[in-house]
Amino acid sequence: QVQMIESGGGLVQAGDSLRVSCAASIRTFSLYAMGWFRQAPGKEREFVASIRYSGDLTVYADSVKGRFTISRDNAKKTVYLQMNSLKPEDTAVYYCAADLSLSTLRESPRYWGQGTQVTVSS
Repeated sequence: QVQMIESGGGLVQAGDSLRVSCAASIRTFSLYAMGWFRQAPGKEREFVASIRYSGDLTVYADSVKGRFTISRDNAKKTVYLQMNSLKPEDTAVYYCAADLSLSTLRESPRYWGQGTQVTVSS
């Protein structure tokens, strides 16, 4: 049974930085594209960032481009999201996701984490 466990969320002030992590128990983790999504109260879940299995290709939502960085450590089976210059509108539950296809990942990932809360105060 696959488990994906996010950590690192919390309460920060606008302009601060935060890094969230996702540890996955996927046996073939190094073959999976990984991504981050978020869901704010009263809103639909939205794509934030993704990274190819090899780590050589990353994609970002326009709203976070230049502020967030996704990375991965295949040896640790972990994906990270470094968030800088945080804004109150970044407040959401952040979920990691995994799929063998980078394109499918954005539409219907095979695996989801349980989420971690990030709150940015103004």
